[in-house]
Amino acid sequence: MISASDLTPAELAALLHFHADAGVDWLLEEQPVDRFAEFEAMRTARQGARAVQPRTEAPGPASRAQPERRPAAKPAAPPAAAPPRATPAIPDEQVVEQARFAAESARSLSELKTALEAFNGCNLKNSARSTIFASGTPEGRIMVIGPMPSADDDREGAPFAGRAGQLLDRMLAAIDLQRDAILLTNVIPWRPPGNRAPSPPEIEICRPFIERQIALAEPKALLLLGNFTARHFFGGGETIHGLRGQWREISILGRSIPAIASLHPQELLTAPINKRLAWSDLLAFKNYIAAEILG
Repeated sequence: MISASDLTPAELAALLHFHADAGVDWLLEEQPVDRFAEFEAMRTARQGARAVQPRTEAPGPASRAQPERRPAAKPAAPPAAAPPRATPAIPDEQVVEQARFAAESARSLSELKTALEAFNGCNLKNSARSTIFASGTPEGRIMVIGPMPSADDDREGAPFAGRAGQLLDRMLAAIDLQRDAILLTNVIPWRPPGNRAPSPPEIEICRPFIERQIALAEPKALLLLGNFTARHFFGGGETIHGLRGQWREISILGRSIPAIASLHPQELLTAPINKRLAWSDLLAFKNYIAAEILG
């Protein structure tokens, strides 16, 4: 068995990232424990104790004549101490306030990036390799927002990497947009382990940062990609198929911004038949840009 002391720092870091990619969240024991064997041993011990315990027989006549000798009373055992409360793995409302203060203190996107990279209040950061911040430029006044980093994003350190990013580049090119001329970002800046969905507290901790990104970028139109992103900004419990293709006004820190939702490129790689729906949404996005931003 290989011990952690046998690995170099680089090898140990690579091993930890491998476990994180595989969905391992916590290392609970230093050595593997067979809980089934423990249970069987405990049950066998209890059965053995019951087998050797002497039976109490009814007293005979002679025993009745003798006065009963009672053992001295033992002092009552002190009440068992209550088990300590477990420290919550996810930060509470106080950390949400810290995130809001850090985000509101930033006066530019570069300051916000520095604040986000220095923020350690979200447990998602502990298992992520990279902090994913917006890429591109806000000068185009167009912002594309995805849900959370993928494994490719986490490795590359940028939003919309890998095959999904390549497909997004082709989708944008089809409506005369380039990646470096707009702003690309995610709602959640750290990849959840095993690509699980972020918990409600994790979402609330990340919310001030994405809202501050939008406020500082001052976009005139938002393209929201994926089910999670659409629900995050539009609210409700509908799927992306019920939310897509409709222009809505969302309020970000007192500013109203038009937004339209569509399917995420990863969803199109999984179900290519939905590309026709995404193309319809892209055409609506292109027409709005031409009329309201470029016109």
